[in-house]
Amino acid sequence: MRVSFDLDDTLFVDPEKFKTEKALHFPFRLIYRERLRLGTVSLFKYLEEHGIEAWVYTTSFRSERYIRGLFRCYGIKLREVVNGERHAREVQRDNPEPMPSKYPAKYRIDLHIDDDISVKQNGDTYGFKVLIIGDEDERWTEKIIERIKEISRNPRSL
Repeated sequence: MRVSFDLDDTLFVDPEKFKTEKALHFPFRLIYRERLRLGTVSLFKYLEEHGIEAWVYTTSFRSERYIRGLFRCYGIKLREVVNGERHAREVQRDNPEPMPSKYPAKYRIDLHIDDDISVKQNGDTYGFKVLIIGDEDERWTEKIIERIKEISRNPRSL
C-alpha cells in the first residue's frame, strides 16, 4: 500500500496553532525551519512497520533533497517525493487542459492525506482516495490508520 502526505498545513504546521514534534537540534533547526505536526514520527514508524510506503506529494517547490533531509533528521525514510516540479514534469506535461494540483492515481497511491478540500473534490472527480486532516485534531493519526485498515480490507472503498 502507498500513502502520500501533503506538507503545508498537513504535516508542516505552525507551532503557534498546533502541537508539534520537538524542534530539531542545532544546526539542523537553522536549515529546516518547518515543524512537523505532533504524531508524525510515530505515524511514519507505524507505516514502516506495516510495510506501507510513505510518500510526500506537495505542490511546494521545495527540493526533494530538502524534504528528504528534513524527514531524515526525524528518523523518517520517505519512499518517494512528488513536489511541484515533478508534478509539472510528469503529470501536467504537455496536457493542454489543466490537471488537478495533485494526481496520486498517476503514482498508484492508495490514499492521499491533505488539508485542502479542493484536493478531496478532485479525488472524487478523478477517482483517487483522499482523507482530509484539518485543524488541531488529537485523533488525526488514528483516523489515518483506521482509513488505511479500511482500504486494506476493501480496496474499492471510498
